[in-house]
Amino acid sequence: MFPPIAPFFDPKRILREKMKAERRAAAKARPDAARHAAKNFLEAVAVPEGAVVALYHPIRDELDTAPLAEALAARGAALALPVVARRDAPLGFRRYRPGDALVKGAFGICAPDEKAEALAPDIVVAPLLAFDRAGGRLGYGGGYYDRSLAALRAGRPVLAVGYAYGAQEVDALPLSPLDQRLDWIITEREAIRVGKA
Repeated sequence: MFPPIAPFFDPKRILREKMKAERRAAAKARPDAARHAAKNFLEAVAVPEGAVVALYHPIRDELDTAPLAEALAARGAALALPVVARRDAPLGFRRYRPGDALVKGAFGICAPDEKAEALAPDIVVAPLLAFDRAGGRLGYGGGYYDRSLAALRAGRPVLAVGYAYGAQEVDALPLSPLDQRLDWIITEREAIRVGKA
């Protein structure tokens, strides 16, 4: 019996490869994008006093969060970075301050060490490969952010913000019921409030 051929035509897998190239090109074309995206975030997304904002430490050509981290820290926001505890589990989040030493964790992602305080974020800024204006997010396929947002949102409202280059926008994404929707998408071009005109 032949194996099913469907995995070879997985629309998410095909789109991931295409969008990696789009993001790579955007990163080369817009070296100032991180500064513009940080400005758009700060002008659009309300960060309540005492809120914990989870950022990410960029890998490959993800949109850099350093300008946003510095601006949020200057405004007194508590920051956190994600930590992979184990495969198929939600992410953990540990306190981070710009300039803190980081250690390489799972998948080569830099994160605060185990002595850093664990925090529960109110706002999660997520990297992505593609987004649509309905709040769809295409990640790398591990499901970490989807599991994490589902777990956090089970207890209280948590704002999910996709952080990306404008070139990563697509008309629509092939999503499953497990995919968590974004509330905002921030790019170097604009701030998009999902579900709002």
